[in-house]
Amino acid sequence: MNSVFYDAMRLSLQVSAVATALVVVIGGMCAYFLAMCRFRGRDIIDMALTLPLVLPPTVTGYYLVVLFGRGGLIGRYIYGLTGWSPMFTWYGAVIASFTVSLPLMVKTTRAAIESVDSTLIDASRTMGHTEFTTAFRVILPLAKRGIIAALVLSFARAMGEFGATLMVAGNLPGKTATMPLAIYSLAGGGQWAEANMMVIFLTALSGIFLYLANRYGAKLI
Repeated sequence: MNSVFYDAMRLSLQVSAVATALVVVIGGMCAYFLAMCRFRGRDIIDMALTLPLVLPPTVTGYYLVVLFGRGGLIGRYIYGLTGWSPMFTWYGAVIASFTVSLPLMVKTTRAAIESVDSTLIDASRTMGHTEFTTAFRVILPLAKRGIIAALVLSFARAMGEFGATLMVAGNLPGKTATMPLAIYSLAGGGQWAEANMMVIFLTALSGIFLYLANRYGAKLI
């Protein structure tokens, strides 16, 4: 239990917590929109949101560099306005973790919302409730098990992110080196005892996350 372990654990929890908070808000809204609205191009939007789930992490990282790098499509404006870039900072790690976690939130939450009995939704509307009221009093409460499972899986995915984080945030000890990156560095340097400690910790943590996801996701309603 040394400073490398604590620094990496602290950074991983910090990055994962922020990324998951963003995923819950943005991913939840996207999932609701895709589940409840019928429009042309819905499948294309769903494909775009899901793509990071199947792309190699390095490819996802490359796209993020193209977007958020100092000369990137978005990054150039951020740098021009603020003189700051998220690249090689823990904010870059958040962007990477958010990107790879978003598909899990969208897919699982969408499935949970679509599994809600439509007759209950229609009954709420017939009683004169607005879409907002129907969403928060009928749809989301009935879909909460699936949403909780999505949250747990998204946090676990953010904790385990490696490839995209390495490209966007780098591997700077104490600054951007999350636990997966620290394990990579320790194993490369032959520090097997420290690497084993982190591997066992992450394995146990992942097992807990999977148990919780299975517990809450066994029945979506």
